[in-house]
Amino acid sequence: MDETAGIYAREAPFLDRDVLVGIASGRVISLSFPNDSPPDAGQTHDILDQIDAYLEGEPVSFREIEVALTMATEHRDVLERLRSVPYGEAVTVQELARMTPGLDPDNDDDRGVIRTALADNPVPLLVPDHRVRDGPSTAPPAVEQKLRSIEGLA
Repeated sequence: MDETAGIYAREAPFLDRDVLVGIASGRVISLSFPNDSPPDAGQTHDILDQIDAYLEGEPVSFREIEVALTMATEHRDVLERLRSVPYGEAVTVQELARMTPGLDPDNDDDRGVIRTALADNPVPLLVPDHRVRDGPSTAPPAVEQKLRSIEGLA
């Protein structure tokens, strides 16, 4: 991955939005889908190229991209486990709890931990919260549905 820090953005016509990526110390710290990007955002980055390929239907996993998940350990653990869900597959909140050490899939509080982690996901798509059928996504609803449709999850 390019080690350059900064904000990078590119128009994503399929999403009817832009894709905005924030990078620090060679790790992605944020990813969002704004209607308009800052005019000073860079437009050239290998992560944006990978996202373009994904949006064109290539089964890109994004697992090799380093992300910085600065949050409570239990939430980070959930999001790291979610990264292992393969392209084109979906899980439920309960299944994600089962995949995450220390969480009981039958416990309401533990399922709440999963939902909170998903709702606080700073890098949707790279941590594919759109693959959780019954959980929240930090991507806008229309974007979430388009990501699901790309992978045949709609």
